Amino acid sequence: QRDWRIYADLAQILLRRARRLYANDPLSIALDEVVYALDASIIDLGLSLCPWARFDRQRAALKLHTQLDLRGPLPAAVQITPATTQEVTWLDKLMFEPGAFYLMDRGYVDYARLHRIEQARAWFVIRAKSHMSYCRLHSQPVDRSTGLRSDQIITLNGFYAAKDYPDKLRRVRFYDEAQAGGLVFVTNHFGLPALTIAQLYQQRWQVELFFKWLKQHLRIKAFFGRSENAVRTQLWVAVCVYALIAIARKQLKSQSSLFEVLQILSVSAF
Repeated sequence: QRDWRIYADLAQILLRRARRLYANDPLSIALDEVVYALDASIIDLGLSLCPWARFDRQRAALKLHTQLDLRGPLPAAVQITPATTQEVTWLDKLMFEPGAFYLMDRGYVDYARLHRIEQARAWFVIRAKSHMSYCRLHSQPVDRSTGLRSDQIITLNGFYAAKDYPDKLRRVRFYDEAQAGGLVFVTNHFGLPALTIAQLYQQRWQVELFFKWLKQHLRIKAFFGRSENAVRTQLWVAVCVYALIAIARKQLKSQSSLFEVLQILSVSAF
């Protein structure tokens, strides 16, 4: 019966505490800056049980948006919205930290919003859309044995794209042998080696692992209540539990995984 916002506020407090504990943990890439991965995941609900969350003719769902700090990894910001909400609109809610990196998939390509990251003196690495129109200004040499194919300085073509993002960009093309396909990244950082840009983007998979962990190990597939308040409460409780496990692991100086700590403590939903 309690308002879900109580648990949302508690989650923010716990996440801030956890992030302070993990602030000095090293990244897998030698960078001193904070690195965030942004993504969203659909939380399926039964349409007959939760008609208030109708997604389409056959489904009901909510969407969990996460800005994951890769030190931990721990969510720095979380938002739960109707499933029809486009991922890119969440960028309007975020306060970008100067000097931080933001890793995003193609669903976040919006040049006006990306330029706001540039204006905040932050950095982004994002997958380019296949139909991106651009003008190459300069090409830099690359070592093709590393998987790199090109490293270019570009400007955007098209009236609206150039108006939304009038500054130069960097386009890095990389061949991923594991996926047997090419990947194209766009970034506003011109100083890092091209290979580091590609390796940075590959770290974005950690946010997908976070969603997978929540769904597999915490109770967000079956719900105790059917109302919007009950469902949102349970989702925020799951985020609280994740933060509590991370805090306990660090305070106990344990080398166990988060799942092992969860099993040991046998945490239930509050």
